[in-house]
Amino acid sequence: MAKTVFYSFHYERDVHRVQLVRNINALEGQSLLNSQAWEEVRRRGQQAIVDWVDEQMKWKKAVVVLIGQETAKRPWVTYEIEKAWRAKRPLLGVRIHGLSSMGTVDKPGADPFAGAEGVSGVPIFDPTVLDWQGRIDSKATYNNLARNLEHWSTQGVVRWW
Repeated sequence: MAKTVFYSFHYERDVHRVQLVRNINALEGQSLLNSQAWEEVRRRGQQAIVDWVDEQMKWKKAVVVLIGQETAKRPWVTYEIEKAWRAKRPLLGVRIHGLSSMGTVDKPGADPFAGAEGVSGVPIFDPTVLDWQGRIDSKATYNNLARNLEHWSTQGVVRWW
């Protein structure tokens, strides 16, 4: 494994795509909660979510935001971005809308870093490959991501001040 990272993403919409990213085995991320375990954390309230995020992020060397169609709208993603920025952890984004989730691809989402307070200059990498008809080729996108994810993970920006 190249490094340990914390993956930030929209659970309900993108967990299948995130599992594909984890299966590449280029990086070691936090263990993914199944939907039942995630609901258990959520039921205990906001502080339980904060505690879970803080514990999972504690020993990670970088934070990778996996950007799907609705990621930028998620308040917990914004919390994770701002926490990483304050902690001076390398931060980067990778678009995952072009990966297949249950046989479908998605539309690209907005930049989640734009809505995070004080965060700037974070690179966003896009492995999306289009076929000759201009449609997303999810297999080629996955292969492009597999070839580049480890290298991209070293390109994260860090807040130095």
